[in-house]
Amino acid sequence: MLKPILLVEDNPKDLELTLLALARSNLANEVIAVRDGAECLDYLLLRGAYAGRPKGNPAVVLLDLKLPKVDGLQVLEEIKKDPALQGVPVVMLTTSREEQDLLRSYKLGVNAYVVKPVAFKEFMHAIEELGIFWAVLNEPPPGSLKPGRAAPAGG
Repeated sequence: MLKPILLVEDNPKDLELTLLALARSNLANEVIAVRDGAECLDYLLLRGAYAGRPKGNPAVVLLDLKLPKVDGLQVLEEIKKDPALQGVPVVMLTTSREEQDLLRSYKLGVNAYVVKPVAFKEFMHAIEELGIFWAVLNEPPPGSLKPGRAAPAGG
């Protein structure tokens, strides 16, 4: 079973475009969309409305920087300090080109920092590439299975 992609985006237009771009890339991964940082943490930590969801981490978290309730940097910090979550790739997907946001994201352990292109075509292409890379091409850390890949037979 493929791991889902967790998309954390509060802007309805960006959410719709990102979902469309991911669908265009023909990924088989389910995309779970949440609207703020608190809901993201609830999903990852299996609490609140997500207490009964199947266990397991997403293939990747596509995380907006500017979020209501808990901002993207705070979410990133929580993910990277939790031993059960710190191996989950996190891609900051944001409109911010501010150097302090970029530096803080990498200091906290983000795996990639992508500035959302303004033009529709470039935005769609960037999201398609991101989805394919993180859900299909990226090699996970040793000891974890690549999404959709069965464990080797006979050890």
